[in-house]
Amino acid sequence: MTKHFSKKDPFAKREAEKYERPIASRELIMAYLESQGKAVSLRDIIDALDMRDEEQQIALKRRLRAMERDGQLMRSRKKFSIVVPMELIRGRVIGRKDGYGFLAPEEGGDDIFLSPYQMRSVFPDDIVMVRAVGTDRRGRPEGTIVEIVQRNTQQIVGRLFHEEGLDFVVPERKTINQDVLISEIHQLDAKPGQYVVVNITTQPTTRRQPVGEIVEVLGDRRAPG
Repeated sequence: MTKHFSKKDPFAKREAEKYERPIASRELIMAYLESQGKAVSLRDIIDALDMRDEEQQIALKRRLRAMERDGQLMRSRKKFSIVVPMELIRGRVIGRKDGYGFLAPEEGGDDIFLSPYQMRSVFPDDIVMVRAVGTDRRGRPEGTIVEIVQRNTQQIVGRLFHEEGLDFVVPERKTINQDVLISEIHQLDAKPGQYVVVNITTQPTTRRQPVGEIVEVLGDRRAPG
């Protein structure tokens, strides 16, 4: 149920003194989101604040990103909501071959769904802190990773591939969905198609694939053993 929302910005004067083309203050944006009582899209915010000017809309996007970075807002499926202080949940990451995963809370209770986007920054068995953000489309509790406490995958076994000038290893473990990039200087003369052991030198993030170096060549797929 929505609450009354006034478009009058109580901090308009402050914004006008700081910016040549002022936009809605953080306080007004927070007041709007609070009035809705649910996550809203960028278009909802633009319409509610009557931001018809393209430059204002660009500035609004920057402000929302800054508020997200500062922990005032959170974004899930391209919708924004206020970050409500709550207890973080610590647990172990469980991977699924379809790209999504779960958090198994250390203190017990229901597993928490982690979207494919959240899983891009971790490997299965990593220990992380998660904030609950509601439920997914199937009604399961859903979370967003706030902190990676412990990285527990330092080495993987997989098959080496070479495509479009890049060398990468596809992990044999099906619950790991990130391919591991390999530098040419760390190949140990391994050939595409061979199985190798890789040390992870750079852990994954939501924006970057993991990077590793080959430390052992196990052999071809059809080789004995």
